[in-house]
Amino acid sequence: MNAFPEDGWILPGAARLEAGEGGLSRIVVATPRTEGQIYLHGAHIGYHRPLEGPSRAPTLFMSRSSWFEEGKPIRGGIPVVFPWFGRRADDPTAPQHGFARLRSWTLRSAECRPDGTVAVVLGLESDPATRALWPHDFALELRAEFGVALSVELAVTNRGAAPFVFEEALHTYLAVADARRVVVEGFGGPYVDTSGGARTARKSPAGPIRLAGETDRIYSGHRARVTVRDPEGKRALVVEREGSDSAVLWNPWIAKAKAMPDFGDDEWPLMLCVEAGNVADCAVTLAPGATHRLRTRIFAE
Repeated sequence: MNAFPEDGWILPGAARLEAGEGGLSRIVVATPRTEGQIYLHGAHIGYHRPLEGPSRAPTLFMSRSSWFEEGKPIRGGIPVVFPWFGRRADDPTAPQHGFARLRSWTLRSAECRPDGTVAVVLGLESDPATRALWPHDFALELRAEFGVALSVELAVTNRGAAPFVFEEALHTYLAVADARRVVVEGFGGPYVDTSGGARTARKSPAGPIRLAGETDRIYSGHRARVTVRDPEGKRALVVEREGSDSAVLWNPWIAKAKAMPDFGDDEWPLMLCVEAGNVADCAVTLAPGATHRLRTRIFAE
């Protein structure tokens, strides 16, 4: 389903394909249980709001300064990171966080379940442009389920004749009322601190984390559920993960926010990234014909 339906509806009364910010195509979900948006550009989830449950505020942050342009990433929501995380070590000119978030994906299917959850599936396959950056044959499928909870699954299939190694992340930007007051539960143990551009091995005790400055941590071998308690927002956001051996905790704080051209100078208190992924030492080696699945689920309590 690549073209717009004649009336825009892909699921009558539940999901519509339309031109979104910057003219980029997006699917807008609206049911009695939930609201959501997913862009074909990057298979980027830009919005989710439950209409039932303990909180009806949006779960995701989106920067008002974000670019919505072909060839550029969208800032906020849930970007798809693949097939490398951060800067590519052997090619600093390659796009940061890979090319998947910069490509146009194909709408594969959409369905509305009896409970009102809307599931949207988008796909991306290797082509000459991706092989010029990363010489492997692959197929990606992203499944987003919009309900009271938001569930996202990224499936990576190796279509080549040899194994390949990749990194991946669902780079979730959670919406919070004030990052200076949140309490993050579920992290602990060794991590790599990349704040300020350095990579420093550190270890934190198990227990609540309170942010006091730029925070950029990669936890390896981490599979625990993470809870972000947001007293100003009067709720907690829970992040669950499967197929994820890495977790990233990130907030740019004051100086880095000012240095980012697609991020508002005063927006950093309104977001906190808790990312599901497999990065650095947890990169995935995938055999020919095999599929790896990375999942995250976000909900309020």
